[in-house]
Amino acid sequence: MSNIIQLETNQPAPEFSLLDQDGNEVTLEQFRGHKVLLYFYPKANTPGCTIQACSLRDHWNELKELGVTVLGVSPDAVSKQKNFSDKYSLNFPLLADTEKRAAEAYGVWDKKSLFGKLSFGITRSAFLIDEEGKLIGIWYKVKPSETASNALALLKQQA
Repeated sequence: MSNIIQLETNQPAPEFSLLDQDGNEVTLEQFRGHKVLLYFYPKANTPGCTIQACSLRDHWNELKELGVTVLGVSPDAVSKQKNFSDKYSLNFPLLADTEKRAAEAYGVWDKKSLFGKLSFGITRSAFLIDEEGKLIGIWYKVKPSETASNALALLKQQA
């Protein structure tokens, strides 16, 4: 199964406007001048998503030193994002993409098959966006434990 769309490096990152875990509107535009590590995860408080979020929390200082802002996105409601963030002391915004518009724009809302049953869901993915809003790193089907290390490796390679 393939993504509905497949983004490529050097193209502009799709814009979005979503609410964070505190109900504040967050847009990609407001991070111009900063790098952004935007990652999509299937569901808050599940094992893989917890590993991914905690890994990013634990690498937050290193990412911040390289000028990177971390943003997590899932189809969960604001209240579930808030619970997830508080439960694991996450130090970056979690965005509620309840209508899946951002997920579709980034090509991560896709068909999945589980025990022969087809459904739609998030393909765990990460996108590194430069200061001008261009995609400089793309990882579709990223492993939860590798989101931070992939971004850090690319950033250090470019330094």
